[in-house]
Amino acid sequence: MSTDVVALEILRGRMARIAEDMGIVLRNTSFSPNIKERLDCSAAVFAPDGEMLAQAEHIPVHLGSMPASVRAVLDRFGNDPSPGVQFAVNDPFAGGTHLNDLTLLRPVHVGGSLVAWVANRAHHADVGGEAPGSMPAHAVTVDQEGVIIPPMVAIDGDQWVAPFREPFLAATRTPSERLGDLSAQLGANEAGAAWLVDLASDIGIDRFTSMSRALMDYGERRMRAAIANLPDGSSTFTDHMEWAGNLVPITVDVVVAGDELSADFTRSADQVAGNINAVRAVTASCLSYAVRVATDPTIPATGGAHRPLRLVTKPGSIVDAQKPAAVAAGNVETSQRISDTLLGALAAFAPDRVPAAGQGTMNNVLVGNDDFAYYETVAGGQGGRPGRPGQSGIQTGMTNTKNTPITSMGLHYPLDVVRYRLRRNSGGDGAYPGGEGIERELRFRDAATVSLMGERRQTAPWGLNGGGHGSPGEDWLIRSNGSRERLESKCTLSVEAGDRLLVLTPGGGGWGASA
Repeated sequence: MSTDVVALEILRGRMARIAEDMGIVLRNTSFSPNIKERLDCSAAVFAPDGEMLAQAEHIPVHLGSMPASVRAVLDRFGNDPSPGVQFAVNDPFAGGTHLNDLTLLRPVHVGGSLVAWVANRAHHADVGGEAPGSMPAHAVTVDQEGVIIPPMVAIDGDQWVAPFREPFLAATRTPSERLGDLSAQLGANEAGAAWLVDLASDIGIDRFTSMSRALMDYGERRMRAAIANLPDGSSTFTDHMEWAGNLVPITVDVVVAGDELSADFTRSADQVAGNINAVRAVTASCLSYAVRVATDPTIPATGGAHRPLRLVTKPGSIVDAQKPAAVAAGNVETSQRISDTLLGALAAFAPDRVPAAGQGTMNNVLVGNDDFAYYETVAGGQGGRPGRPGQSGIQTGMTNTKNTPITSMGLHYPLDVVRYRLRRNSGGDGAYPGGEGIERELRFRDAATVSLMGERRQTAPWGLNGGGHGSPGEDWLIRSNGSRERLESKCTLSVEAGDRLLVLTPGGGGWGASA
């Protein structure tokens, strides 16, 4: 059955729109500011065999790793699911990333035939563990970080399944908020499934199936053509994570050969006794993201576009952590460094496309007690780009979230925003300077536990092609008596009412030498 290019583009657009609308449903019906206002969630559509058909332009680290969650469910339950069932998973070693990111997956049937899957992933602000927010800095094993949900049935018909719902809600410090966000995830999948049923019924199941395959093959052809435009050769780049006062290397060897690209991380450090370990699914998402940056971001984000990419990792390393390693910061922080490392290597192949390093961190701030759990990633500077300066006060790399508005902060949490402005002169110099970071200061109205997960405090975001480095970040605790304490980039501590936290985020590196 032939498929013309116009019909294929219409299908691509309709599927991407379904994923986008799923995200809108999820955000509009969620309870937590983290999802409703920060938009810490993602949605996608998958073929019956688990290959990605379409995604919304949500969060790269979610979307690039979500196929692993779909594969884990298929491996556990097979490819003939019952209609009306939804599956859940957050286990980092069975398709997840870190425990806060819960994925719900729903099969889509038309006329009794499985035609697709819809899935969404949302960051739940607290899933238990040894500190509010579920990212304790001291964790060395994943069970210290919260409740673990292996691939399992979450809902059957219109009822939550007790073996999923009860442990999940019992573990969290904020069960009402969690249940509201779970219901939003459920509704988003139901809406996406209904729209897909309409689409498949409209064009016919056989044509829907054949065009879906053609769409993925088209993504593969586009990616192969983009890689073929790069020069053949190899490039190596090393960057570092910061842990316990030490620098932990991440090294990649990239090889371009014809229309295929391989990224070999086997020379990276072994996993550590801490939470900066990343599972392989996170590393795979970084590879997909970095190659699109260095080639053509308009390539359809399908499973076909992943086919020409080869990822090589060493099990038990910081980029392919093995159970029971702690991984909370591996998803939010190590992902940023993996993508920096890949872009550093890819700059040798695409010097006119790759930017200088952005802030290279999500600057995670977690505050809570038995009554609330606040989570935020604070923006920073984007690296200067070929022909354009970096943007200031923006999320970069593997995240794509917004801030919590000041008005929302005061309504939902016992926190006041004392200072919120750009961090002047923090971007690196260059023909195209790096963007500036942010100064964000919070005052605590109640006693609470604070966890910080940040990077680029010991090392600076690097410039490219003669551009200067961006300024490293800083974190300060200001006690109510006026005393000040410089904090480690990753720490968990107690604060009292009246204390303040000041986060100074890194600026981006500059691109090109100044005139």
